Amino acid sequence: QVQLVQSGGGSVQAGGSLRLSCAASGYTYSLYCMAWFRQAPGKEREGVAAIYIAGGSTYYADSVKGRFTISQDNAKNTLYLQMNSLKPEDTAMYYCAADYRRSRCDQELLPQEAYNYWGQGTQVTVSS
Repeated sequence: QVQLVQSGGGSVQAGGSLRLSCAASGYTYSLYCMAWFRQAPGKEREGVAAIYIAGGSTYYADSVKGRFTISQDNAKNTLYLQMNSLKPEDTAMYYCAADYRRSRCDQELLPQEAYNYWGQGTQVTVSS
């Protein structure tokens, strides 16, 4: 089993920055990919960014490319999402996710069904 605990988030004005963290514990050595998703009110959960843990390669949604950066600190078993140049449309509940199954997470955005472990979610609100 893997447990994911998120921190960070909050409220910021448009153009500002926030960083989300996701600390993993348990059988983390078995993980293949980790990712960030978000869900705005009334909308489906969508993938934002993903990282292939062993190789460090990443993939981003077009809507965040160039503004968000996904990274990992293997020593701390922690995943990060640095969010810069935030826009009101980035307002959502953000979730980190992880899975041990081999996938193409660094080549395409996989649906939420591809991830077996989830963080508790953290709210990000961007005001104009």
